[in-house]
Amino acid sequence: MGKPIEVTRPEISASELREVAAKTRDGAVVRRLLGIAMILEGHCREEAARASGMDRQTLRDWVHRYNSEGVAGLTSRGSPGRRPALSEAQMEELRSLVLEGPDLERNKVVRWRCADLRTEIAARWSVTLHERTVGKLLHRLDMTRLQPRPYHPKTDAAAQEAFKKTLPPW
Repeated sequence: MGKPIEVTRPEISASELREVAAKTRDGAVVRRLLGIAMILEGHCREEAARASGMDRQTLRDWVHRYNSEGVAGLTSRGSPGRRPALSEAQMEELRSLVLEGPDLERNKVVRWRCADLRTEIAARWSVTLHERTVGKLLHRLDMTRLQPRPYHPKTDAAAQEAFKKTLPPW
């Protein structure tokens, strides 16, 4: 049998904890509040933990967190998550790169596709990304993957207009 846990926050009674639990929408916080309320009522740690759906050691950890932070400390803390593949400065550089368009001589493409941007990102910043991830990066920059129809860089606009004028009328 485990040693009794001491709840060092006397400002909230067991019945008040149950009232707070009744108003709380997060089920995990409700279970933690009810487990601490049972301990305040004098139940043993094993019994309170079993009734709350957790291990007695886990309940002990939540009691320590309640003692140090109060009811607000019983909420689950989110993990920071994975680091972004590109920094903010790199994202801004990517934005300007896409807006300027590719250099035909250097990039050998007329317009950017996700596959081309993927290659450019790998060459500039040594970051290997999937094509879909490049599309997500563009979306995060409020840009679309779709581009207007490309035009050939050596297009002669005058020749096109002359061709349009020489067509026979239908």
